[in-house]
Amino acid sequence: MTTTGEDHATARGGPGWWTRWRSAVLDTGLAAGSAVECGAEGVRFAHDAGIPAAVGVVFGVLAGSALIVRRKWPIAVVLVSIAITPAQMGYLMGIVGLYTLAASELPRRIIGSLAGMSFLGMLIVMFVRVRQDMQRGTWELGDWFVPFASISIAVGMTAPPVLLGMYVGARRRLMESLRERADSLERELQLLAERAEERAEWARGEERTRIAREMHDVVAHRVSLMVVHAAALQAVARKDPEKAVKNAALVGDMGRQALTELREMLGVLRSGDGRDARERAAAVPLVAVGVAAAAAASRAVDDEGAGAVPGDGPCLSDVDELLGQSAAAGMAVDLSVEGETRSYAAEIEQTAYRVVQEALTNVHKHAAGAKTHVRLAHRVSEIAMQVENEPPPELASASAARLPSGGNGLVGMRERVLALGGVFVSGPTDAGGFRVSAVIPAA
Repeated sequence: MTTTGEDHATARGGPGWWTRWRSAVLDTGLAAGSAVECGAEGVRFAHDAGIPAAVGVVFGVLAGSALIVRRKWPIAVVLVSIAITPAQMGYLMGIVGLYTLAASELPRRIIGSLAGMSFLGMLIVMFVRVRQDMQRGTWELGDWFVPFASISIAVGMTAPPVLLGMYVGARRRLMESLRERADSLERELQLLAERAEERAEWARGEERTRIAREMHDVVAHRVSLMVVHAAALQAVARKDPEKAVKNAALVGDMGRQALTELREMLGVLRSGDGRDARERAAAVPLVAVGVAAAAAASRAVDDEGAGAVPGDGPCLSDVDELLGQSAAAGMAVDLSVEGETRSYAAEIEQTAYRVVQEALTNVHKHAAGAKTHVRLAHRVSEIAMQVENEPPPELASASAARLPSGGNGLVGMRERVLALGGVFVSGPTDAGGFRVSAVIPAA
């Protein structure tokens, strides 16, 4: 049940069965008035019945006092009023009792039956009383006046309180229904607000994950190659200055490319890319590290006199350059392409590029010097890629630069591929190497 006005009144409390003190005071006043009326009419009743007047007064007061329970037992009050109607008393109790009965939640057949009984009793009593008054000479009218007066008084004593009570009861039920609808609407709005907050939180989490994945893909591969070249540079700096200069140039190129991709990603965040401001605000803490890294790389590049111009995201046509960078770092890598080369949606090409890039990064980290095979297959409705490396040479494995690994590379690749409805599989091979395979729908 929803909280209604009566429930609010109950919360405030009242004496006995009353919900409010005001109701208790009103019923007490009505019961007192009814008791006085019935007590006064009890004198004539005692005279007509031939009993002591005190007995009639006490009987009237007790009968009239029954009105105090009208809210709890309206049927009992109406029955008492009908019972004392032949004694020509309890008119106030009858009117108030019928109103309370009609305004209650009782079935209409019960209300109609009691109202009919009250009307019939009042009609008989009024008929007898008016006839007696005419016989005494109080009124000198025709015989038509007796039924007319008795019917008019009976209708006037029963119909108005019943109709008013039915109107008040209907209005009360309508207000309660409206209040329940308002409470239901409030709960629905609260539920929608909670769901909207959950969706916003989910969107912020997805944005954080996306930014973390982009940061990982941009930084991990380039920095891994830079570390490999830096290690080679350190090894040949004195023995082969020409090769050292070449490695230093490669390190600079890797830094510029990493900086370019970082600037592109941060530029997308600043422009919005159609995303909600709250989602971008939630991503700020994760981008802070990238901003600092970009600033540091920018200073390093500016010191070398070179700049970076933002461009579009990576695509499949950049795979050759990606393999060339890995080959320059000392990896034996070959590429095989099946099917007719064609263009795909930007997100598909970028995902395919990132899968190959991350797989090569893992080879640099965990299997330095191992021969690697990259295969691309352009099919009718999908594009497939596979990066498989052979077991690394023991000597190269022992002398490889120690690169940190966060363990998020495979997770990020899987998330990218599954987000496009593709299939991702990774694991060691029987020969002791490692294989990464992915299939992405072309549509």
